[in-house]
Amino acid sequence: MDLSKIKMVVTDMDGTLLNSKHKVSPKFFKIFKKLKENNILFVAASGRQYHSIVDKLYPIKDDILIVAENGAIVKNKEKELVNTALDKNTILKLLKLVNKIDNVYPILCGKNKAYLKSNSIDFTEKIKEYYTSYELLSNLESYDDEILKIAIYHSQSSEEYIYPKVKHLEEDLKVKVSGQNWLDLSHKNAHKGFALKKIQDLYNISPAETMVFGDYNNDLEMLALANYSFAMANAHPNVTAIANYRTASNDEYGVELILEQLISKNSSWINNY
Repeated sequence: MDLSKIKMVVTDMDGTLLNSKHKVSPKFFKIFKKLKENNILFVAASGRQYHSIVDKLYPIKDDILIVAENGAIVKNKEKELVNTALDKNTILKLLKLVNKIDNVYPILCGKNKAYLKSNSIDFTEKIKEYYTSYELLSNLESYDDEILKIAIYHSQSSEEYIYPKVKHLEEDLKVKVSGQNWLDLSHKNAHKGFALKKIQDLYNISPAETMVFGDYNNDLEMLALANYSFAMANAHPNVTAIANYRTASNDEYGVELILEQLISKNSSWINNY
């Protein structure tokens, strides 16, 4: 493996770069300085809100690209590189469908903030970690924003209780089980793979020059665009199946371990995972 060819590193956030306490390690920020010195582009790609990603990576926010809302929006500082929003009619139809599903909390993920039903006040404590900018509405249909995706939360399992009710939408929309409790509905092209391909084309970077880390189903498309694709030890089986390599878990500095090898150009032990 010749890591000297790598020009771009892309990593998911939750379950990947962030530990189980949703923290970025100080170790990563030290490694990032070395990446920058080596002119390696860093991309944070998450299902999180743009503002939430910025909060997590604030010290380096002006030196990286941010792929937010599962790829629906990509920004370089304040410059928008990709925006794949849902149209109004689709949103209204989806809200009617979601309202028929028991025990779920829908969130309209807007370009400027997230929108929740005003009767979800108790639920806001759970989502503050992921949505730092949000508004409570008595009627979700009264939003005034570009909506990038609809995130739906179930307290037990999104894959078991939400996905069967919406999987018929997959021909026209992107339907993604993005976490144990989350499922996302978005434009067909609003996924991390579409966003990453746009970035690769814009910066003239090939899959052979791309390194990607992920742990869940919303990472599958972007993992497929990198020769150096890594599944975390804590990854969903679908991710483990598609990734070319493995690394340690998010609580064992799995991303940092590989990036240290990238910086030192020593990859002899990577296949041990």
